[in-house]
Amino acid sequence: MTSAQIAVSIVSHGQGALVRELLADLSRCTGTPLKVILTVNIPETLPFSAAGYGFDLQIVRNSVPRGFGANHNAAFPIADVPMFCVVNPDIRFQADPFPPLISALADRSVAIAAPLVRNRGGTVEDSARAFPTVRGILRKGLGGPQDLDYEVGADPFEPDWVAGMFMLFRSSTFARLGGFDERYYLYYEDVDLCARARLGGQRIVLDPRAQVLHDARRDSRRRPRHAWWHARSMLRYFLSEPFRRLGGSGLLRRTPIAYAHAQQNDSGAKEAVPDRGRDIERAQNDER
Repeated sequence: MTSAQIAVSIVSHGQGALVRELLADLSRCTGTPLKVILTVNIPETLPFSAAGYGFDLQIVRNSVPRGFGANHNAAFPIADVPMFCVVNPDIRFQADPFPPLISALADRSVAIAAPLVRNRGGTVEDSARAFPTVRGILRKGLGGPQDLDYEVGADPFEPDWVAGMFMLFRSSTFARLGGFDERYYLYYEDVDLCARARLGGQRIVLDPRAQVLHDARRDSRRRPRHAWWHARSMLRYFLSEPFRRLGGSGLLRRTPIAYAHAQQNDSGAKEAVPDRGRDIERAQNDER
């Protein structure tokens, strides 16, 4: 089997049937050499075995459930390949999205690359967004317009942040950023990670030449527990150091050009992130 170029991290929360479809897509649609790390977060009987795919599939079973960021952080040291990709179980592939995203990451100033995400009906989803602000959240809660934050054409563009349903990193970059902040159990960990990358002077790129489908579940709208996690994570973000550095209350938003100036004028104010051991240390040296 060809040496893997990308490690794909998937977390199942009783979603074995969805994971089976995703693994079939990865096997059928991707020519990029992969390895897949599947974390089973709650007890379940998987409707497939680890054998028979065109890539190495490693299954990790948690003894206790963990949050989104903690699960992907735990998968990262197992990866040990040049690139690390976080993918949700409800993502579907019709073609290989990785080549244009790999090309985007060839630019060392790009921290994260993401595909265009469409729903089953073909509509572009809001997976690329401007950083949340207090004003924006209030406007949305009061029934304000739900338009996309960015106009999507044929060319790559640089949103403030991309949703954690699909994010591709160089492994060295993921390590340098310290991975996801595990204090976010679910929701906003993707916003936080992109904010830290931006504040570190790096860019986020969405390339529409790479496209995937999303069979959205929207649990935060249907289950009280998910709604609570969403609200708690939102509050944590609005009280965080990255949010403060991006404009304090969120009522004054900086343009992408202003990030570079903010970084120059705010040196030494980086938020501490946890040390993840020797694998991350080695990757940090590679990044430099």
